[in-house]
Amino acid sequence: MAEKKVEMNVNVNEFVFDKNGLIPVIAQDYESGEVLLLGSMNQEAAEKTFETGFAHYVKDGKVAKFGGSMNTQKVKAAFLTANGTSLLIKVAQKGMACPENKTYSTYAKQIVGSYNSIGGEMLGRLQRMIESCIKDPEEGSYTNYLLIRGIDKIAKKVGEEAVELAIASKNADKQETVDEAGDFLYHMMVLLAAKGVKLSDVGAELCKRNR
Repeated sequence: MAEKKVEMNVNVNEFVFDKNGLIPVIAQDYESGEVLLLGSMNQEAAEKTFETGFAHYVKDGKVAKFGGSMNTQKVKAAFLTANGTSLLIKVAQKGMACPENKTYSTYAKQIVGSYNSIGGEMLGRLQRMIESCIKDPEEGSYTNYLLIRGIDKIAKKVGEEAVELAIASKNADKQETVDEAGDFLYHMMVLLAAKGVKLSDVGAELCKRNR
């Protein structure tokens, strides 16, 4: 599937830079919604970001492309606050936002809450885990077992789990529905990965239907 080019006709003169010539920028994973980092851009970095389509930041007083050549953040969408004082960019990140700690996000240390991720973040992380299994198979992994068996096996499991979810929903036990929904979503995500389908592809289709 050919990727649709994102138009980058951005007027950086709308940005309100602070006394140091900087504007704070939040980078967010465009699929999972995970916050990846909080950085800063000056006018040059902002112009380079929207000219090239890849995030540039000010670091140690210099403008540099995020991550150099190995790690990149491809801009998928951008949002400016009403007063123009801060920027949110949704990106497709390659590599790590915090290579020093080898974490996908610089916000890797959870200090409140009992779950590592919820909602879209959970699905986004699961997508990366499955894709990682495709690139670097792990012996003894159930995910790799499914991937090796192929689409027929995965599709069969998706069908089985869908039926079990439907049956569980008819019972009074809420936890049973939660358990079966988890099984269904996991196998569905494996199927999507095996077919090369991204969550963003599904999301874009749902948005079209809701117009």
